[in-house]
Amino acid sequence: MRRPLSVILLSMLCLGVTNTASGQEDYRYDVGGGIGMTGYLGDANTSSLLSHPGLDGMLLFRYMKSPRIAFKTGLYVGTLSGDTKDMTDVLPDAAQFKFSTTFFELSEMFEFNFFNYGIGENYRKLKRWSPYIAAGAGATLWTTDGYTGVAFTLPFGVGAKYKINERLNLGLEFLMKKTFSDRLDGPMLSDPHAIKSGFAKNTDWYSTLSVTLSYEFSKRCATCNYKE
Repeated sequence: MRRPLSVILLSMLCLGVTNTASGQEDYRYDVGGGIGMTGYLGDANTSSLLSHPGLDGMLLFRYMKSPRIAFKTGLYVGTLSGDTKDMTDVLPDAAQFKFSTTFFELSEMFEFNFFNYGIGENYRKLKRWSPYIAAGAGATLWTTDGYTGVAFTLPFGVGAKYKINERLNLGLEFLMKKTFSDRLDGPMLSDPHAIKSGFAKNTDWYSTLSVTLSYEFSKRCATCNYKE
């Protein structure tokens, strides 16, 4: 009689441990940072984001509403540069123009994961990696050749996340940022005909390609049976 009872108690204990391991709780928030490469498209570069790559660093704070949806606040600082000598749109008699700048960007973005992102809880079909799309709004401040500007910015792009473990996340993200200004590369050229007609408009864009590492905290629900 004792042996069957011992087997039953041991089986119940093992089942409890298994359920605990497979039912790991997720977290509300994610904080971290990253580094990467920037690109620029505008009056001093019309062809490729890789023509004059720069560097950037970023800090992020993410609120994870669900395994599919997150809201991210990002703070970026980076460098941009360009040179018209590398362009084919410059008229032969136009003076060459080049610039370099440092920018600061604060943005708020919505992220949608293609898969339920997480570890554990098999009934929720969580995956420890997921591609995602992102879009939002922000503001960018920069200084170029003594000129300081601030502009409204629309960032959007794609990325992928991978869970190293329950709390650590590795990410890769590419974003394009449309600035509502034509002075990211400095004051307008003094010669209005330096660039062929139709190009010198509000066409200043820049991009960030960042590798990130982040840490989750604030357990969502440690004792209840529902998600907030």
